[in-house]
Amino acid sequence: MTLATEQPAPTLDQLLARIADIQPLLERNAAQGEADRRVVEESIAALTGVGAFKIAQPRRYGGYGLPVRAMLDVSAAVAEADGGTAWVVALSNVCAWLAGLFSPQAQDDVRGVNPDAKVSGVLSPTAETTKVDGGWRVTGRWYYNSGSWHADWAVLGLPLTDERGEVVDQGMALLPRTGLGFEDTWFVAGMRSSGSNCLIADDVFVPAHRVLSVPPAIGGTYANGDPAEEVFRAALVPVLTLVLAGPQLGLGRKALKLVREKASRKAISYTTYATQAESVAFQLQLAEAAMRIDTAHLHAYRAADDIDAASAAGTYPGVEVRARTRADTGWAVENITRAIDVLLSAHGAGSFAEVNPLQRIWRDSAVAARHAIVLPAVNYEVYGKALLGREDQITPLV
Repeated sequence: MTLATEQPAPTLDQLLARIADIQPLLERNAAQGEADRRVVEESIAALTGVGAFKIAQPRRYGGYGLPVRAMLDVSAAVAEADGGTAWVVALSNVCAWLAGLFSPQAQDDVRGVNPDAKVSGVLSPTAETTKVDGGWRVTGRWYYNSGSWHADWAVLGLPLTDERGEVVDQGMALLPRTGLGFEDTWFVAGMRSSGSNCLIADDVFVPAHRVLSVPPAIGGTYANGDPAEEVFRAALVPVLTLVLAGPQLGLGRKALKLVREKASRKAISYTTYATQAESVAFQLQLAEAAMRIDTAHLHAYRAADDIDAASAAGTYPGVEVRARTRADTGWAVENITRAIDVLLSAHGAGSFAEVNPLQRIWRDSAVAARHAIVLPAVNYEVYGKALLGREDQITPLV
């Protein structure tokens, strides 16, 4: 199999500068993407051109193999232009990273012919499998495949059965998009352009080399052997959780920027203030929102640094650190959503005009914040139980 010639990866600063150059295009296309319920192809092409989907692709296939923190920063930069587009970038990158945990043969299947193949994914095992010679036959439906319109492959959760039909394991499988059915189901209040639709398998054969067992992976045992690239040694659940904070960081920054810029020109109705900037109440709200957004960044970056430091050292973080990553993610998301609420109240009722990007930021952030793996209350409980060393943990996904 001929692989892409390995080229030096751009630095994160270089990559962010490229994204900054196309932010105006992404922002212009945001409303159309929301109306179409999928990211505009011009935006996908521009992001592909600057390398936004190569963050977590192995270098031997022409990817950049950058650390987890880069995944946060790239999706946050895209979110400053459009939240739905950023969500597709974040999910495509983390699913590309997941593909890099599979066997070398499986990775060749995905990228040997098309190094730029995009991957979507859903890890819930909403399928049935039958063990056959060489693999499994799979029938199932997987909802909320973000970026489903643009994916070439999908990594999908499934129960693994033995020859007697009994479930003996939980797995993830790589399936080509061409072999899957599709149902347009994504009709939502926010993140509309993420195109998080349903993929369908109807008695599809999946060879064993394209299946990864989940329980060992949670503990850091992957099928990719001993990868030279550090990011492919990173902890599974912390990565899957934390990357979803990236778009939120950018949405928070953009909301603050918009409200701050208008403050010197926008009056406060029914008061003597000619501009919002003169109001102490407004100043306090702006400061609170800015501090909450800073807090979100500090916790997200702390979690990313924990993950990246462990993978660089060739170690696997313990349960308490992994649980804290879930809590860090929930804390970051909660502070962003609260900051945006404060900013909308400070800005006033005009925040909700259809022509005002603040209302889309608000809706995108609110919908993304309800993703099951980032829910603050759930993640705090996971962390609290880990702190106490309790045996009654509520999920194996730590």
